[in-house]
Amino acid sequence: MIRALKKWLIGYKEEARQTEEGRERIASLQKAPLPRHVAIIMDGNGRWAKKRGLPRVAGHRAGMKTVRRITRAADDLGIEALTLYSFSTENWKRPKDEVNYLMGLPEEFLRTDLDELVSRNIRVRMLGEEEGLPEHTLDAIRKFKEATKENTGMILSFALNYGSRAEIIHAIERIIDDMKSGKLSKDVLDESLIGQYLYTADLPDPDLMIRTSGEVRISNFMLWQLAYSELWFTDVQWPDFSKEMFYQAIEDFQRRSRRYGAV
Repeated sequence: MIRALKKWLIGYKEEARQTEEGRERIASLQKAPLPRHVAIIMDGNGRWAKKRGLPRVAGHRAGMKTVRRITRAADDLGIEALTLYSFSTENWKRPKDEVNYLMGLPEEFLRTDLDELVSRNIRVRMLGEEEGLPEHTLDAIRKFKEATKENTGMILSFALNYGSRAEIIHAIERIIDDMKSGKLSKDVLDESLIGQYLYTADLPDPDLMIRTSGEVRISNFMLWQLAYSELWFTDVQWPDFSKEMFYQAIEDFQRRSRRYGAV
């Protein structure tokens, strides 16, 4: 009994120490300008699982824990918007069992995380095409939106069935339709107008884009919105991406000089 009590006390003290260190780390980062919007390509779940002799879905399950960890970290820092590239329009080519598992993740996330997201005042939304998604996936997304629609804190967006080229084409089609109907004149066509027709119309463009697992490309993700974003790449696979690594990406962003084409 005494040994168990000592073990618990040691664990409690260690947790308290880590919590205090975390607060100090956050306070330090908040002294410099933070990115308003962070976008992440969560890459490497399948390779993480393969390296451990596990099925690919085990990597996605582990990746969900990282989603939870980084969402908390971003919210604690005071980031305004966090967008996670969850499922691309090209991902339908993956094995059927893997796709089916991924389509079930919003339901699982709804069961396990909705209460915390509501308590944190986080608003959940989806970026992408609803057409083609299973009804049970859409139902979970609708419940997330409804339960968090009044929240005024960080906006957590899941890019699901998302492809940036398709998004841009969709925006152009809508602009053409509004011009034909007389709602728009060709004279008002500019970058700002196009931005209003994208899925991210009410979001600032990402200041920082993070990609895990060693790939150094954008992969049809926010091609328009990332025009002046700072890019940060790591070889670490998404399930192993820690809160400290996220802080390192923010810290690196804060050291950069953003000139937007100026000298």
